[in-house]
Amino acid sequence: MNLTEAINQDIKDAMRAREKDKLEALRAIKAALIIEATKEGGDGSVSADAEMSIIKKLFKQRNDAAKIYVEQGRDDLAKTEAFQANVIKVYLPAQMSEAEIRDEVIKTIASLGAAGPGDMGKVMGAVMSKLSGKADGAVISQMVKSELMN
Repeated sequence: MNLTEAINQDIKDAMRAREKDKLEALRAIKAALIIEATKEGGDGSVSADAEMSIIKKLFKQRNDAAKIYVEQGRDDLAKTEAFQANVIKVYLPAQMSEAEIRDEVIKTIASLGAAGPGDMGKVMGAVMSKLSGKADGAVISQMVKSELMN
């Protein structure tokens, strides 16, 4: 079962269970997938990479919105955004721990022979391609910086 089929099934389940908030998040995912599939020049399907990219984007949007609402004292809206982020998070691949990310960064630095901050772009490109979807880019960037500074 691909992601679109899973989303459609979860929408049906949420409708049956009358889970309004969950349904709203699932419909947002479905809408984003449909928009991607119907883009001009597309073939009507969405690749697995594009699906993950969409899911990551929606998850990040919800998290960022929740943080902004908390800063503004709108806990009611923050709660809604956080709930939707948790619904969306289910469809993301499992995230790596910081220790696993650091190990991958160290291996990549060694394999590329990177020696200092000037090699940051080269290392980031290699690590990001290996860990795409499995780790947050900001965490990876911070670890690459700290390792290259040592």
